[in-house]
Amino acid sequence: MNILDKMKKGLLYFDGAQGSVLQEMGLKPGELPEVWNLTNPSKIIDMHKGYLDAGSNIILTNTFGANSFKFTGENNNYSLEEIINAAVKNVRKAFELTSNKNVEHYIALDIGPTGKLLKPMGELDFEEAVNVFKEIVDLGVKNNVDLIVIETMNDSYETKAAVLAAKENSNLPVFVTNVYDENKTLMTGADPIAMISLLEGLRVDAIGMNCSLGPAQMVDIVKIFKEYSSLPIIVNPNAGLPRSENGRTVYDVDAEEFSDIMVEIVKNGARIIGGCCGTTPEYIKKLVEKTKDLKPVEIVKKNNSFISSYTHGVEFGKKPVLIGERINPTGKKKFKEALRNHDINYILNEAVKQEELGVKALDVNVGLPEIDEVEMMVDSIRELQAITDLPLQIDTSNYQALEKAMRIYNGKPMVNSVNGKKESMDAIFPLIAKYGGLVVALTLDENGIPDNVEGRIKIVENIYSYAEKFGIDKKDIIIDTLAMTISADTSSALVTLGTLERVKKEFNGITSLGVSNISFGLPNRDLINGTFFAMALEKGLDAAIMNPNSIEMMKTYYAFNALSNYDPQCKDYIDFASNLEIDSKVINKNEKSKKVQAKVGLQDAIIKGLKEEANIISKRLLEEKKPLEIINEEIVPALDIVGIGFENKTLYLPQLLMSAEAAKEAFENIKVYLEKAGQREEKKYSIVLATVKGDIHDIGKNIVKVLLENYGFNIIDLGRDVSPEIIVETVVKNKVKLVGLSALMTTTVPAMEETIELLRKEAPYCKVMVGGAVLTPEYAKMINADFYGKDAMESVRYAESLI
Repeated sequence: MNILDKMKKGLLYFDGAQGSVLQEMGLKPGELPEVWNLTNPSKIIDMHKGYLDAGSNIILTNTFGANSFKFTGENNNYSLEEIINAAVKNVRKAFELTSNKNVEHYIALDIGPTGKLLKPMGELDFEEAVNVFKEIVDLGVKNNVDLIVIETMNDSYETKAAVLAAKENSNLPVFVTNVYDENKTLMTGADPIAMISLLEGLRVDAIGMNCSLGPAQMVDIVKIFKEYSSLPIIVNPNAGLPRSENGRTVYDVDAEEFSDIMVEIVKNGARIIGGCCGTTPEYIKKLVEKTKDLKPVEIVKKNNSFISSYTHGVEFGKKPVLIGERINPTGKKKFKEALRNHDINYILNEAVKQEELGVKALDVNVGLPEIDEVEMMVDSIRELQAITDLPLQIDTSNYQALEKAMRIYNGKPMVNSVNGKKESMDAIFPLIAKYGGLVVALTLDENGIPDNVEGRIKIVENIYSYAEKFGIDKKDIIIDTLAMTISADTSSALVTLGTLERVKKEFNGITSLGVSNISFGLPNRDLINGTFFAMALEKGLDAAIMNPNSIEMMKTYYAFNALSNYDPQCKDYIDFASNLEIDSKVINKNEKSKKVQAKVGLQDAIIKGLKEEANIISKRLLEEKKPLEIINEEIVPALDIVGIGFENKTLYLPQLLMSAEAAKEAFENIKVYLEKAGQREEKKYSIVLATVKGDIHDIGKNIVKVLLENYGFNIIDLGRDVSPEIIVETVVKNKVKLVGLSALMTTTVPAMEETIELLRKEAPYCKVMVGGAVLTPEYAKMINADFYGKDAMESVRYAESLI
């Protein structure tokens, strides 16, 4: 039976912690587990058989870390093809040997993260990542696997790259699990709703979570998935938290407790269950025994309408959503000039200003006849995602620009727009079906824009009906009933509002409007806009594409929310109104607005991650101030503000790294200035960083490196898969006082312990800080580390404490 049909009928069971089992079988510290597919196939087969005998339906191939970065086929290395071929063969052999033959079994091609950060945070290009995953998928298809499992992903962008590779190069079912931390977010900031929105938009077949947390910590996350996801939910927890006992990694949740909590997880909506780090066949056996007679929670289609960024989702159909319209050249001479000059910085500043004024999404329109709109749109989307976590609306009539922008967008975008013309729907709906998105649907067709409500409603019906052919739900279509200027036809507002009201009542659809179009050609347009906005909101308007600098519209928005019980305790209204000076018709006391109107300083540029601004301002400041003053008064305070925000979870990793990049721009100018003056930049002490032997995942190390460098430390980066001997040799040679060691995988933590042991012997003066997804403070203490950093900023704080 096909696995998709099988999971509709009842529970499915994954296997457990392959790394934990292989360590028990003798896998050495730093040894690549994937190589055992070829060198120790009998042990790999025994491992798979153990899980099959315990009751697992789905067996992951031993290919978690198999990619072309690790296996090249050169220098006596095994090729990726050899590894995957052998891995699939071993699972098939285990199927033949298992005693549990009355259960249907499925081979899952296991795809883990590359260990690299994607641009703009890292060096890996998005399409390069897609191609790396494509190689794995192609080999899995060639070996006739039953499904693809993309697991242990802690970055939404890399997740998207892997899913596209799977969907574009196979017809196999695709399951995806991400790694959530105790704050219910991925390393790069995505919360469950952001991932649900992204992955359902990409049309994967099952979604969920694995690794990092024990089962008890996953219960609340499962509840969020149950409330918002229409897909089967996967839950593969760790066996609690790890610790070291006599050189072995053990976990604090035993099989009994694990399986008891998994019963609760099944009752809360999980349908596909298994284990991750620490879960041996004993855990899976107990899990199957206690859940096999449970009836899984019914999979219910949800009708929530979301767009998302790399951190969060924005829902339509409840509180009205403001979409900033200022990134649009229409009627803007300066903006047009910026587009001609490919001035992305102008666009970034417009984004920051609107975000500070309270919009929840940003419209991005860069269409100008004399420029390359495709290039400009892609560059704008890429750079905007680096400095803001607001979801974006991709606004273009250029189909090529739309597809390229949707492809590289990190989240589920809003798309502006489709209309009732067959040509438009045939071009846009396939893109929505492939990449996901909430598409704005305009009530016009081949016959133009009807001047009556009935005509526009017929177009709405046609759009909904045609979208169904592409598998697009009504929840992913937001109807724009078209605000036409009343200066040309004074009845046009009534037609717009009448259509809007019927869309809400008859279809329970969601609606949007470009509100300010209603007043075109009239004086004091804000008066008309504000009143029309109020009328539209009363009719059920869900989203407005508007200018957040419009005082009348903002008054309407905050007052409407307060009166409609969308603003608990009237908090937002009070904050807005108390800073509003009505007589002057401008917000001149509001602190955020002051920031918007004031000239951006270096500190602000760094906090907002505006690299070009930081470059320009730092050069100007060097004409007025001493370099040390700029560092102490501008750069370091800005980095501290961002660091505190990151630690308090008000800012996320991408923002942290882009702020570091902006600071780097300023530091480079200071460095050049000092060199010209015959001086040298003062550095703090040196720190050695390395990802331990056997581990190619250097994301965490690279993040720590960027931040430590910005705080003035000299970094000796040894890279990844570094032996204990090389680390110790470097420390002794350079008399280094601090080493930072990173490990992502359970199988490589023993190499970290071995490195620390050698450091204690050869360089007892050297402190050791450690980090990585599989570590805890207790575990770090047991392997004799001096400090455990749960994130990059904690590592910076520790390094500074040693000065």
